[in-house]
Amino acid sequence: MPFERVLTVAGSDSGGGAGIQADLKTITVLGGFGMSAITALTAQNTREVTGVHAVPPEFVLRQIEAVASDIGVDAAKTGMLANREIVEVVAEAVRRFAIRPLVVDPVLVSKGGHSLLSEDARESLVRLLFPCADLVTPNLPEAELLSGRSVESEDRRRDAARALAGLGAKAVLLKGGHGQGSEAADLLFDGTGFTVFSAPRIDTANTHGTGCTYSAAIATFLARDTDLAKAIEKAKAFITGAIRFSLAIGGGHGPTNPYSAAFRDAERYQVLALLEKVGREVQKHTALGRLAPEVQSNLGFALPLAASPDEVAAFPGRLVRLPEGLAPVRAPAFGASRHIASVILAAMRIHPELRSAMNIRFSEEVLARAGGHGFRIAFFDRAREPEEVKRREGSTLEWGTLQALREAPSRPDLICDRGEAGKEPMIRLLGTDPEDVFRKLVLLV
Repeated sequence: MPFERVLTVAGSDSGGGAGIQADLKTITVLGGFGMSAITALTAQNTREVTGVHAVPPEFVLRQIEAVASDIGVDAAKTGMLANREIVEVVAEAVRRFAIRPLVVDPVLVSKGGHSLLSEDARESLVRLLFPCADLVTPNLPEAELLSGRSVESEDRRRDAARALAGLGAKAVLLKGGHGQGSEAADLLFDGTGFTVFSAPRIDTANTHGTGCTYSAAIATFLARDTDLAKAIEKAKAFITGAIRFSLAIGGGHGPTNPYSAAFRDAERYQVLALLEKVGREVQKHTALGRLAPEVQSNLGFALPLAASPDEVAAFPGRLVRLPEGLAPVRAPAFGASRHIASVILAAMRIHPELRSAMNIRFSEEVLARAGGHGFRIAFFDRAREPEEVKRREGSTLEWGTLQALREAPSRPDLICDRGEAGKEPMIRLLGTDPEDVFRKLVLLV
């Protein structure tokens, strides 16, 4: 089978951010073949759910029968199930067609507080579907409601996870997104022990569809016969990226972005391709060799919203000065220069569009040329560098770049560093991309 067949049994979100829509996007991006059985139609947007229309239970069953009897199911997940009758027919279909592995996301309430599962259905969900589940994925409020236990501390969360597993599920994943602290920690109880899956908490209101996307990703990885813990680890990385690059649309809670992983791969290719193109242009201008400092130059370019040096590409071995000009030693690669990455990442904190930079030789002549072309120039003075920054290796460029940008009256084109004993003075050109940096560079020769 060239791809995994993953079934989602859930409600439709007219706003496209959660439910069936989020599930199918996730399954597709991860390389699976998504199939669906729609349990309810909702009228909703980023602010609220304005209406719910449950699908007749017999038609929910017919959808599952049609898919399972012909195409087959390698894994499935459930989301919004709306009412007791739908829970009952879904459990019946899961047993009849031996649909496994099964991830049960016990969706009880929408992001805006609208009930998505009737109270009489909760008992049926626990009694009929939990025993069929390879994994149940409640968030903290859902875990508290279903287990009847507080989830305020880690010890209490462990008790709640054990209690939920005692209701029949093979494993329970308590999602920590509703918790506090700098880390979003999810707690897995696999029936014998606990594992924590943690990622930095992302400060955003755009988290609509998080649970749907996460559970769909887990189901897709499980469809590949992936070990449960490994499937959760991969899905955690996927949902963290989807939240990090979530979409600020609508007037309420915008959706996560399941396409971010695919788009990020495309962006990585584009970053490397543009760097390589400009590297060839630099080689054609022999006079540019005069701008190379003693430590040689490098040209970097970051992914949008880059957060680490691994998301900034540059030339390994730098751009070296040869008789015929500046030339790359090797093709560009991500993580190739922590120095140029420090400058770019610091610049992006103040001006997110400044994703490219290049270091060149400092001289008063070059500064005069830059001023003659109307370039905006910023400075930082190493003599003002705090002692704690000096003691942290590699922190000077970040500190200096931030200092220069914060004190500049407008967005600068270059930052001047006059150096100090043992530190070569340097100019660092800034631009929105390598072509922007190159355009400025040729004017300085």
